[in-house]
Amino acid sequence: MIARFTARRAARSGALWGLLFGGLVIASAAGYASTFPTVASRETLARSFGGNAGLAALLGPAHRLETVAGFTAWRCLGILSILGAFWGLLIGTRLLRGEEDSGGWELLLAGPTTRAGATVQAVAGLGAGVGALWAVTAVCAVLAGRGADVDFSVTGALFLSVALVASALVFVAIGVVMSQLAGNRRQANALGAVVLGAAFLVRMVADAGTSLTWLRWASPFGWAEELRPLTVSRALPLIPIVLITAALLVGSVLMARSRDLGASILPRRDSRPPRLALLGGPTRLTVRLGVPLFVAWIAALATMGFVMGMVAQSASKIVSGSETIERMLARLGGIRPGAAAYLGFAFVFASALVAFAAAGQIAAMRREEADGFLDNVLVRPTTRARWLIGRLVVGATTVSLAGIAGGLAAWCGSATQHSGVAFTDLFAAGVNIVPPGLLVLGVGTLVYGVVPRPAPTIAYAIVTWSFIVQLIASLVTTNAVVVGSSLLHYVTPAPATDPNWGSAARLVAIGCVAAALGVAAFARRDLASR
Repeated sequence: MIARFTARRAARSGALWGLLFGGLVIASAAGYASTFPTVASRETLARSFGGNAGLAALLGPAHRLETVAGFTAWRCLGILSILGAFWGLLIGTRLLRGEEDSGGWELLLAGPTTRAGATVQAVAGLGAGVGALWAVTAVCAVLAGRGADVDFSVTGALFLSVALVASALVFVAIGVVMSQLAGNRRQANALGAVVLGAAFLVRMVADAGTSLTWLRWASPFGWAEELRPLTVSRALPLIPIVLITAALLVGSVLMARSRDLGASILPRRDSRPPRLALLGGPTRLTVRLGVPLFVAWIAALATMGFVMGMVAQSASKIVSGSETIERMLARLGGIRPGAAAYLGFAFVFASALVAFAAAGQIAAMRREEADGFLDNVLVRPTTRARWLIGRLVVGATTVSLAGIAGGLAAWCGSATQHSGVAFTDLFAAGVNIVPPGLLVLGVGTLVYGVVPRPAPTIAYAIVTWSFIVQLIASLVTTNAVVVGSSLLHYVTPAPATDPNWGSAARLVAIGCVAAALGVAAFARRDLASR
């Protein structure tokens, strides 16, 4: 019963994400074939991107970019490995620790099922979710390969799908382990995010053109890269992927057997001195409960900004004089060459991370309501509007600080390499990536105020769609209506060009109006449990 329950929910989510994965494969292959139809244009692209340490640090090393297959593998693997890891971590913690926190497992374990047995069944259900993700991705990849201008084999398409799903598989297992270690889902997600961030940072260092390429074998993202789908297709990296996943899942079953329901492996003191700080109101309580997550997002943007700044100078040597990269930057609106050009390109996509942080705030609001915690707040003399406005203030502050931290850290990193990009330009670039996140926060609040259950999904979908559209638009000519549907389209690539503060102000204004409507709607509806 547990296996069927988990499989049904995981497979539905996996199939939806599979459509996203497969859509990017199709768009990347078809877009490359149409935009670079000649051998000369493809060789120019390969020379521009092939040795670019900056792009390699962000997206992984490029191989055989003069072919549709090589470009598709590079573009999709660099992006979808990260998205798949996020999906795997969140689905793993949601269907284990999340169900345990909500009391669902108490009913399931009331029957003739042990804790270890229930975990085994849940893992089997999560396996169905990963299988659905792979199957839908594989169907789309096979269809993409059948195109006359694309032409990669069915076997190659299936192996590409394996590589794209590899990080999701590993982080599902990591999510299961964190569900045993942590005392609640929030803590499990935080621990998993630390592992994900560390794995990504290790992969970035390995791919940044240094002598530390061996570090790829210390990161799940590096293992996925080493599979080299559609170019060499090496099966050897599947060994650590399978072994680590199996070890993590076996360890999680053993941990589930040794702990009580609702308990955790990491020690928690049964009693501690009272800590009354930030308990004087709902907004202060939000700050107190959310500090680890807020710090994690700000630290993640700062770390990413610092690494981008560190590699900007080396990347500028290839960016300067590359017609292909200049054309790509021109599509985004950039005009300045060199390190500023690379940083402008990188900051547009860093804005997607800021927007993801905003979507996470919507998910936190919904989770607090669904788990019944909000009932305890609202029985006090606290209005619904006051609670939600407080959440919005904290969320907007987190989003703003994350963007600014990214800009300041990028300047610190670039200053160590004497890239010549001014402090004021990078500070402005950090501020420039905040408005899309504020818009997501506002629109997500509006959806939450009207129909709370799908609000987190819609918020994440808006960000994911915007990211993929902007990624494709930076490389190939895309329909203007499609490009206009991306929030990131309205972010200028500062410091490669001056920020468009008028456009930024419009995004913020729309977000504020949507948030106000959401607060008004929330004040008039009933609370919705799971």
